[in-house]
Amino acid sequence: MQPLITQPRRTIFRLAGVLALSGMLASCANLAGPREVELPLHKLQAGLERRFPLDSRMLDMLNVRFSRPLLSVEPETDRVGLALDASVSPPFMSQSWNGSLAFSGRLYVDPGRLAVMMAEPRVDRLDFGAGSGLAERQMAKVANGMMGILARDIPVYSFNTDDLRYAGIQFTPTRIRTTRRGLLVTLEPVR
Repeated sequence: MQPLITQPRRTIFRLAGVLALSGMLASCANLAGPREVELPLHKLQAGLERRFPLDSRMLDMLNVRFSRPLLSVEPETDRVGLALDASVSPPFMSQSWNGSLAFSGRLYVDPGRLAVMMAEPRVDRLDFGAGSGLAERQMAKVANGMMGILARDIPVYSFNTDDLRYAGIQFTPTRIRTTRRGLLVTLEPVR
């Protein structure tokens, strides 16, 4: 005759089973290592286009409008480039200067904003067709000032928190690098 399992023993077996299952799930979470996610250029471009046109006032003297952003990747230098149409108009003049500019920057991940941001921006091209050296120098000063603002305030890409959850594990972006087709972001589990 087999001994009957008493109620206290059943409770102990259930508790042991729950603990074993919890331990297996926790070990699975620890086994989830870094993941790499590719962000294609067309997805980055679409995200930027939603943020433009961008109007700003510079030095309380110039109205500046940036439009038609065009993003490019520079994998050989691990930078991204951004070309924009620009319109600059002083409020005391009826004339405005229209042209284009291009700048590039190094990318970094801002974990607080869950975004890919640009650092170290530099103006690569400035074309306002003014023909005058004085006007071009003034535009260069405006462009350099605005690049810092654009790089600081406008993310190249923003992550959705739902996109950072996989199999019940929350991930956070930690590293980024450029490829010919876009960006490669390393995601690591939140510990």
